[in-house]
Amino acid sequence: MSIEFSGGAEGPIDLFARFSLNQQTVKQWSLPELADGCARAGVRGVGLWRAPVQEYGVAAAARLVRDAGLAVTSLCRGGFFTASDPKERSDALADNRAAIEEASALGTDTLVLVSGGLPPGSRDLYGARERVADALEELAPHAAEAGVRLAIEPLHPMYAADRCVVSTLAQALDLAERFPAEWVGVVVDTYHLWWDDTIGSQIERAGSAGRIAAFQLADWVTPLPAGVLLGRGQLGDGAVDLRWFREQVDAAGYRGPIEVEIFNPSLWERPGAEVLAEVVERFTTHLMHTR
Repeated sequence: MSIEFSGGAEGPIDLFARFSLNQQTVKQWSLPELADGCARAGVRGVGLWRAPVQEYGVAAAARLVRDAGLAVTSLCRGGFFTASDPKERSDALADNRAAIEEASALGTDTLVLVSGGLPPGSRDLYGARERVADALEELAPHAAEAGVRLAIEPLHPMYAADRCVVSTLAQALDLAERFPAEWVGVVVDTYHLWWDDTIGSQIERAGSAGRIAAFQLADWVTPLPAGVLLGRGQLGDGAVDLRWFREQVDAAGYRGPIEVEIFNPSLWERPGAEVLAEVVERFTTHLMHTR
């Protein structure tokens, strides 16, 4: 089920073949519009989100993208493992088992995990991360049987309290390395990791062990909006050296999809086809051309 779009020496055409459009970038599109728009644009991959897939129907969504000739490069999201309440923990594990089955039905081998933040009243980051490890221990064998790899996504430290206690690629790898590489990998997301001065060595560490499960792109622009969730920038609009990241993951041996995932209301207010065309143009400009 592993998706690998290119190998060996790659030129611009091969790199574009790895391009994947995450559903959140064109949130204004329905699933049929997403499938049709990507097919018309020659896009081969899409990253999907559970809520719209569930609303449309998992089996129907799988048929839709398959009939459009699209590969599902990832499903987002599982996770939120850090609750200390036993009932909340049990519910989270059940939801993640369902997410694994959904990923398998959609034909993707990558389920992106957002680990969860601190429980109310807690300041114990270490304990929260250990609960993430405990959840992975329960879920990873089930995911492996389904042909799905769990992909830990580190989020920028500003999300550590309420959304994700895993803030660096090093922390994600420390968790992932407790399990076989084919069971648990990591996500390299430029928006979340661009600031880390160890990121080059950590990408090398991840690649040498075959741990890079997904590579996602968005730019960092300021000022951040209230709530900070919806402030990801269009490629090339911000501070991230996107080509450098692409070169690093390539050098580390990653040959999988390159998924553009931008949460930005200004993009959602525009026609989806216009946004997709702009994203492809920015991708070409900021990732495909050599220095």
